[in-house]
Amino acid sequence: MLRSQIHQFTSPVLTLELENTIHDALFLMQKSDVKRIVIVKNNIPVGIVTERDVGRFLENDKTVRALDKITLDEIMSRSPVTITVGQQDHIEQCAIRMVTFQISSIIVVDDEGKLVGITTKSDLVKNFSNLYTGVYKVKDYMSKQVITCRKSDSLPFALNMLNRNKISRLVVTNDDGKAIGVISYDTFLRNSEYFKLGKQDTRNYLLPKASARELKVGNLIADEILTIESEDDLSKAAKLMTKYNVSGIPTVDKDGNLEGMISSSDIVLAYNEVETHLRLIKKDPHFS
Repeated sequence: MLRSQIHQFTSPVLTLELENTIHDALFLMQKSDVKRIVIVKNNIPVGIVTERDVGRFLENDKTVRALDKITLDEIMSRSPVTITVGQQDHIEQCAIRMVTFQISSIIVVDDEGKLVGITTKSDLVKNFSNLYTGVYKVKDYMSKQVITCRKSDSLPFALNMLNRNKISRLVVTNDDGKAIGVISYDTFLRNSEYFKLGKQDTRNYLLPKASARELKVGNLIADEILTIESEDDLSKAAKLMTKYNVSGIPTVDKDGNLEGMISSSDIVLAYNEVETHLRLIKKDPHFS
């Protein structure tokens, strides 16, 4: 089985500085189709801002400041987790850090602490898809707890469900409970009028203007949905995530009934455990 890493980190990394604003970060995320921005000072990473950080901050911020008046220094996650470039077990160490600290990226620095690149869950998923075919099934790591909504639900309702449950996506189901779509933070960002119409004097950057509030979940989701069966190989799920640039896929049984969700976080957890499992299996087949 191939054991060489095929992709360790992304470089260059999109960065902003402490004095930049939420408005700057959101526009850069939307324009470049990324979920995180590294905050630097003299090219040394001092923080990181994700789309979820922005949402959480605005939920708790009681002021009425516009997004171009709130600096990233206020909202960023400080003391970002890093790894020094050149480590032989780079990917394995990143998986350990992601699982331990419950984060989605590791910043790569040189010996002087200056920014070199970033390793994300997507990098680990891509590696897993190529290295570990036939080791696990989807059902071994999928989550069976899935929060759902309907096509007829309002967009404010769906966004509130995401925020309240601290999740990134909802599975959209029909009247029979079968999955017909997924709505996520990315869905809201891609369809946000805040970006389409230029800077707006609003904090509700993810929702349409009041005149368009009659839009429903069904107005934003595609007619087709990507699913995977729980009995499928986990590496297949990783391949689909990489191919379609998604971080979660609803899991179904052979009849198409919704069973759970497999996410990039689940695959990172599998990555963190797989080498130990393989060593145990080699010594004692009962562990397989």
